[in-house]
Amino acid sequence: MRSRQYGPDLTPPWKRQQPAPEVTAERDLVVEEVSTGFCGAVVRCEKTAEGLTVTLEDRFGKHRVFPMTPRGFLLEGKVVTLVRPTGPASARTPGRTASGSVAVPGARARVARQSRIYVEGRHDAELVERVWGDDLRIEGVVVEYLEGIDDLPAIVAEFGPGPDRRLGVLVDHLLPGTKEHRIAAQVTGDCVLVVGHPYIDIWQAVKPGSVGIPAWPAVPRGEVWKEGVCRRLGWPLDTPSAWKRILASVDSYRDLEPELLGRVEELIDFVTAGQP
Repeated sequence: MRSRQYGPDLTPPWKRQQPAPEVTAERDLVVEEVSTGFCGAVVRCEKTAEGLTVTLEDRFGKHRVFPMTPRGFLLEGKVVTLVRPTGPASARTPGRTASGSVAVPGARARVARQSRIYVEGRHDAELVERVWGDDLRIEGVVVEYLEGIDDLPAIVAEFGPGPDRRLGVLVDHLLPGTKEHRIAAQVTGDCVLVVGHPYIDIWQAVKPGSVGIPAWPAVPRGEVWKEGVCRRLGWPLDTPSAWKRILASVDSYRDLEPELLGRVEELIDFVTAGQP
């Protein structure tokens, strides 16, 4: 008869690997990944096709994504198993909005101003909403998307900007000598501000480390950029799904490049300037 002290594999109890204590992967919890020694604070937990993952940020701001495997991390030198938080994870510092502004508890959305912010496409609008949504509602600023800026002069004329009806426009790939730069010059004035970021698409304004990739791949001219990105990253050629994946990786302003952050803040200041 087999002794009760032994398991089915006849491993003595003193040699069995004991289960590691489970620790909830709350944001800002500092852990070390056992196989690489990468030490960082928890940024987010996500459910992927390969299973649950956790993103860590080290003291230099570098992000790395790891599978949440049993006994996969060290907490204060002890092996632990990270588990996903059961409730909705907080995406921002207490008392702050996702944009880093001071939160106003219980504040109601303000009646919309006549001033507006226009962005090029739906993805741009969704990203702005994700990070600056709380701020925009308090300020009463509505963000709309244009589906491109080729018709921007006519759109601005129809909007009818004025001192109490300002218009701010965010443009992709706004570089000297480009079509976008020439169109922007036609409409910029005292009551219209057009600013832009240098990226081909708003996807690139999300830090690669936040998405879990080393860098945004280079796509040759003439190839559809978003599809080219998906091919080179090994993602399915499904740009809506790819965008959902990218957007889900954004918790706060810390996940965005400074070139976008500054421009959006500039637009918000412009359309609210001089108004109570």
